[in-house]
Amino acid sequence: MELFQSRRLIWKLAKNDFKRRYAGSYLGAAWAMVQPVVTVVMYWIIFEKIFGGVGPRGENGVNVPFVLFLTAGLVPWFFFSEAWNQGTNALLDYNYLVKKVVFNINILPIIKVVAATFIHVFFIGILLVVAILYGYYPSIYTLQIVYYSFGLFVLVLALCYTTCALVVFFKDLTQIISIVLQLGMWATPIMWNIDQFDNGWIKLLKLNPLVYIVNGYRSAIYEHQWFWEDLFGTLYFWGITIALFAFGAFVFKRLKVHFADVM
Repeated sequence: MELFQSRRLIWKLAKNDFKRRYAGSYLGAAWAMVQPVVTVVMYWIIFEKIFGGVGPRGENGVNVPFVLFLTAGLVPWFFFSEAWNQGTNALLDYNYLVKKVVFNINILPIIKVVAATFIHVFFIGILLVVAILYGYYPSIYTLQIVYYSFGLFVLVLALCYTTCALVVFFKDLTQIISIVLQLGMWATPIMWNIDQFDNGWIKLLKLNPLVYIVNGYRSAIYEHQWFWEDLFGTLYFWGITIALFAFGAFVFKRLKVHFADVM
């Protein structure tokens, strides 16, 4: 209820945070889009053009274009990586607000994640354009991107509440998160197809909640499968996410009284 009442403030601060990040540069927010686009193109050239990678077999028995398979995996990953990095530093970036007694610092991680959402919306548009160019036109299933984006938003926010509270006392956590993200990118089926493994490995790999999100984006774009058809995966994802959110809220609440003293 308190967060809902602060929705206008969250929106305003998120827009200011996004603009401030690129203030002073000639291209401004365009820089936020350039690096991910270059990354997609680089991976596409290396894995498809050089190594001859192909996407998984689609509904009609034809292989999905690798660039579409790759983009559908990278778009949610870019958001997750950016939002977690920025959300972890929320209290440090807004330390002057943390010291204000009357300010609700609970909204600071949300501001960072909302700011990261602006670029994510742009890349969803890019993903849809790539799909259309290869003949995969939007359908009723495409609406599921909203659902999977919401799930991703809640997951990364849950992580941010824990890490933004801990990083105040342990600054090295940002470096640890960078390493985790590097490893996590290869542990998530972004550039490889999870179906190529046997059933035992698949069960182990699906313990990573991002597998549900990445597969969900692909289902929304070209696999034409509803999220409730994977009932176990859906229940597992939301179970993990809710548990992480409860843990993050607990850690944040316990450490909140010490933030102003440490900063």
